Amino acid sequence: MLFIKCDELRPGMRLAKPIYNKKGVLLYDRATVLKDRQSIENIKSFGLIGVFILEPAEPVPPMTKEDIEFERFQTVMYNEIMDELAYIQKTHKQDRFPSICAQIIKNYGNLRKKINFQQGLRSNEDYIYKHSLNVAILAAMIAHSMNLSLADQNEAVMAAVIHDIGKLSLDPALQAKPRCTNEELLMIDAHEMAGYPIIDEAFSFLPNIKRACNQARKILLDYWQNEDVQIQKSLLTARILVVAGIFDKETAVRSEDSPVSEVLVIRRMMQRSDVFDQRVVKGLIDSINILSPGSSVELNTGEKALVIRTNEEDFLRPTVLSFRDNSIIDLSNRSAYGELEIMDIMKTMDNRYVMDTAKVKALGISVEEPEYV
Repeated sequence: MLFIKCDELRPGMRLAKPIYNKKGVLLYDRATVLKDRQSIENIKSFGLIGVFILEPAEPVPPMTKEDIEFERFQTVMYNEIMDELAYIQKTHKQDRFPSICAQIIKNYGNLRKKINFQQGLRSNEDYIYKHSLNVAILAAMIAHSMNLSLADQNEAVMAAVIHDIGKLSLDPALQAKPRCTNEELLMIDAHEMAGYPIIDEAFSFLPNIKRACNQARKILLDYWQNEDVQIQKSLLTARILVVAGIFDKETAVRSEDSPVSEVLVIRRMMQRSDVFDQRVVKGLIDSINILSPGSSVELNTGEKALVIRTNEEDFLRPTVLSFRDNSIIDLSNRSAYGELEIMDIMKTMDNRYVMDTAKVKALGISVEEPEYV
């Protein structure tokens, strides 16, 4: 699978991922062949910076119905959030904001199982909108996992969607920059604070929205500047924003920069309880698939292995199959493998993993088999 910029698309290439319009209507399905220049021009007109393309002999990668729906939902809500933030920025009033948040909660705020949190490719121009959407989805799932009330969940989702409105006046290249100098951090901080009067006016009846955004901003600024961080007196909504915001920022897929793996991001969070509320981090871990069967990992010995069974008690210590000698290693058995641990995860370019469950079952190992489409 390759990422190809729209200007470099050629007839005969096959799409690796579906393309939807703003309303969520399927325009081009996976494996669609770009037959002529007209189809390429059509894709360019959608405002995409590029698409994932299958290599000549590459089969269509399997995706579950949930994975496909997640991508469709992201496309629809990204466009709705973009329009709504522009409206709020101009009028300091809400239009469809409550409906947008209600849709996010309806779809991802009451799930009974973990999901594959797929990161779509983002550019400088669409970074804020896609970041706001993903943080809102994560906030909805975390709040549900923590058994918070619907009012608290709604507050967290609202704060997530609106928290970066001030950054929309920044240079797009700076909006999406993964690592910034102290001078750039202060510039970003000033723009973020400049958005608070807008939030204050649009959410005058919900003062905790602005308060949570401001507290999360202060926590993250101190974190990036290596200052002492204090989260004890902050709202729970602010702590959810911090965890969801950093997770999305670090794992975001950019055309010019490689994302950090979920394992490394969460491991760092678990090591900084002064910055990241560990109850919220657990809520994140309980909401998304991280080391599912089929993911390839690297151990601290340098050895490569395949996850064949998850560990719900400690996701970092699953059962793995060693590539070196085909031995099965149960990392939850600390007496036998206490010093052995997973260092990182290896994924495909679009940040997914696929496992041939039939072969694993043939070894007598019970694994969950996703319903691929």
